[in-house]
Amino acid sequence: MIDMIEKEDSIISEEEAAQYDRQIRLWGLDAQKRLRGSHVLLVGLGGLGAEVAKNLILAGVKGLTLLDHEQVTEESSQAQFLIPVSARGQNRAQASLERAQALNPMVEVKADTQNVETKPDEFFLKFDAVCLTRCSWKLMMRVDQLCSQKNIKIFCGDVFGYHGYMFSDLGKEHHYVEEKPKVRKTKEETSDGPEAKKVKIEPNETTMIKKTASFCSLKEAFEIDWTSDKAKKSIKRTPKDYFLIQVLLKFRSDKGRDPQPAKFTEDSERLIQLCEDVLQSKGLQGDLLPQDFTSYCFSEMAPVCAVVGGVLGQEVVKALSQRDAPHRNFFFFDGVSGSGVVDYFGKE
Repeated sequence: MIDMIEKEDSIISEEEAAQYDRQIRLWGLDAQKRLRGSHVLLVGLGGLGAEVAKNLILAGVKGLTLLDHEQVTEESSQAQFLIPVSARGQNRAQASLERAQALNPMVEVKADTQNVETKPDEFFLKFDAVCLTRCSWKLMMRVDQLCSQKNIKIFCGDVFGYHGYMFSDLGKEHHYVEEKPKVRKTKEETSDGPEAKKVKIEPNETTMIKKTASFCSLKEAFEIDWTSDKAKKSIKRTPKDYFLIQVLLKFRSDKGRDPQPAKFTEDSERLIQLCEDVLQSKGLQGDLLPQDFTSYCFSEMAPVCAVVGGVLGQEVVKALSQRDAPHRNFFFFDGVSGSGVVDYFGKE
């Protein structure tokens, strides 16, 4: 329902109105009210997680829980601006808390230092949206299936070197409004017949259009039958990162970690083998990805985190505020070429 009522007090205080003045002018008071009534879970406080956290806190959600059980390392402190230099060895979520809270005192920011893999199903059902970064394939599948049954918005995202992606599952029926220029029909006299109606667009007047979008599960999005005639025809138009991300997630599942620069030779050989395995299992040619793809998928590149984190944070805000058309259902960013693309995979 578009005019959803917030679970919290629907009145915006003067202090909040001043804090969010620009945003209210941009997407309206109703959208801001929906945001301030929303609680979000963000898993993974690496470089991408920090960007998403910043964007959600500044947007003005009601509450944000930062969940990460890992410790601060030299690599994570360099890629993650919320962590102080002196926090080496501390828990990443806890080390990020102070600077995150300072971004916007009106948002309730909490740190959870437990391992997300140990969390029971009930834990995820407390939130309006769940955003998963740096998570295993198994966990993403589990949380996506769980949240979709309860109409909880689910997002996944990662950055591997120069490459990054985000995925969203907003359910079978996601309702939102979109602002469009107002169209007027005016009558125009003709010399040889009755009056004709002429469409006129009013550039300075807009109207809100109610729309609905349908999404599929993460499992359906990755289980495409590439042997079908329709899929074969679309393979040339398919972003290569769609397959690259699956190779990298497979590596994470097998190794329990992401590719590491310190193990470049070993991990590169494993990635090449996984690439062949993943593509062949789908009935695709093993040379679909460039031969040098392993040179560009190590570590979290800060500029790539900023781009993907900006898009991911934006999509969470759009979904919770029910304002503007969502990306459906993947966004891929290739930092080598500097290009991003939105594409849909899965059942319509």
